[in-house]
Amino acid sequence: MADAPTVDLDARAPTDLEAELAGLDALDTAPGPSREWGARAWSATWPKLLAVALAVGIWQVVVWLELKPAWVLPGPGAVAGQLRASLEDGSALGAVRITMGRAIPGFALALVIGTVIGIAVSRFGPLRVAVGSLLTGLQTMPSIAWFPLAILLFKISEAAILFVVVLGAAPAIANGLINGTDHVPPILVRAGHVLGARGFGLYRHVVLPASLPAYLGGLKQGWAFAWRSLLAGELIVIIEKQASLGVQLQTARELADAPALLATMVVILLIGVVVDAAFGVAERSVLRRRGLLVA
Repeated sequence: MADAPTVDLDARAPTDLEAELAGLDALDTAPGPSREWGARAWSATWPKLLAVALAVGIWQVVVWLELKPAWVLPGPGAVAGQLRASLEDGSALGAVRITMGRAIPGFALALVIGTVIGIAVSRFGPLRVAVGSLLTGLQTMPSIAWFPLAILLFKISEAAILFVVVLGAAPAIANGLINGTDHVPPILVRAGHVLGARGFGLYRHVVLPASLPAYLGGLKQGWAFAWRSLLAGELIVIIEKQASLGVQLQTARELADAPALLATMVVILLIGVVVDAAFGVAERSVLRRRGLLVA
């Protein structure tokens, strides 16, 4: 008797069910190789360069129209020359060093305080009822309103500036963490319970990682509040022999030196753009790892 024909399982046509499963499996596979670093960097840079070019062009047109005298509103060329001179003599870098020397410790302290408060408020219901609205009120309070109290408490000192920076940033960081924990999908919490996570373990391994995108948003907003509070503080609390960016702004205003004033503002803007780019890299990394961002 002739042998029964054999079927090559690998050669047979896939069924509809297998095709669907293959599609589901493809969701879990790592994405293919992304574009080269140079192409990705250029795609992220050229829109910013175009926006800068448009802004400078509009600025130059306003100067040409002579809506304001040149000593009030100088052109981009004069400001660029002043910025180049301040970079060459080291005054710009020295001011950046002093200002960032205040910004980084102040933001770090606000990060610790805001995170601790956010964890405590999100974990304990009575505490949320007690201070939840207070955090929002502190976040919306103008930082300039804190300086009279800060000067009374700490006089004209670094501590007065640090006090206002922390009060400006910590509530935003805490609210970011609280909002993140409030929007954790319940299915993740139930999955954590099934796997045996309870109490602080559930919070540490499930809730906090799930709230990371919102927490990063709170950090970004906290930095914005800290940066604005710091510059306002440097305009008001002028410490001797500390030629910070705020002091340079105030000195240029008193001397009616518009090119120096605008050059300092350009430096402040550039620092903001660089920090925003750093936060953007962190956010995209988190979203990419979670499959929420297309490569």
